Amino acid sequence: MSLDLTPMLSPARPLDSADALEDRLREIGAARYHDRHPFHHLLHGGQLTKGQVQAWALNRYYYQCSIPVKDAVVISRFRDRATRIEWRHRLEDHDGSETTEGGIERWLILTDALGLDRGYVEKTEGILPATRFAVDAYVHFVRDQTPLEAIASCLTELFAPNIHRERIAGMLAHYDFVNPGVMAYFQRRLTQAPRDADYALRYVRAHATTPETREAVCNALIFKTQVLWTQLDALHHAYVLGHIPPGAFVPEEMR
Repeated sequence: MSLDLTPMLSPARPLDSADALEDRLREIGAARYHDRHPFHHLLHGGQLTKGQVQAWALNRYYYQCSIPVKDAVVISRFRDRATRIEWRHRLEDHDGSETTEGGIERWLILTDALGLDRGYVEKTEGILPATRFAVDAYVHFVRDQTPLEAIASCLTELFAPNIHRERIAGMLAHYDFVNPGVMAYFQRRLTQAPRDADYALRYVRAHATTPETREAVCNALIFKTQVLWTQLDALHHAYVLGHIPPGAFVPEEMR
C-alpha cells in the first residue's frame, strides 16, 4: 500500500490573530498527526498479526500511564487556581478514582484481552527504547517549556476523535480477538478528548497574543506530533521490519 505522506501545509499565513493561529494549528494536525502513519493504516486495516497488535498495545501503555504524570506536571506550572481546577479532571480521567475506573484501567483491559500478562505490561520492561525516550521527552517538555507551550502540546486532542473512530471500526471488523468491551478506552475518549481540546484551544487563543507566542504554540503542537510519530516509527521498525532491539517484547510468532 502506497501512502502519500507529503506535508499538506499551505504557505504560512502571518500569525496576526487568534483565528490565524487556529487555522495554522489545524493545518499542522492535517499534515502531521499520526493517523497518517503507515503503522496505523496496517493496524486499522487488519493487516497486523496478533503479536504485532500486542506490541502496539504494550508500548502504548507507557504513553497512557505517563499521561497523568504529564498532567500533574502541567498543573504544577500554574499559580492560577482556575486553570489547576480545570486541568485536574484529566488526572481522574486516566487514573480513575476510588469508585471509578480510568483510562489506564481500560487500557489494561485491552492488554488483558490480547493475552499479555498484566504484571509484565505494568512493569514496562519490554517496551521499545524509542517509546521510553519519546514519552519521557513529552513529560520533560511540559516541565521545561512555558506553561502556554505545555497546554499547547496537548492540542493533538483536536484530531484524536477521528482516529479513535477509525480504530474502533477497523479493529472490530478485522480482528476476532477484539470485541466492543475491549475498545472501551477509545469509546470513552470520543467524549473526553473534544472537551479537553476545546479548553486547550480556547486557552491558547486567549493567551498567545503575539506572533512570537503564537509561533511557540504551533511549535509545541509540532513537537507533540513528533512524539506520537516517533513511537509508531519504532513499532514499524521493530515489529513490521523485524528489527527488535535487545530486551524488548518479542511476539510468539517472531520467536
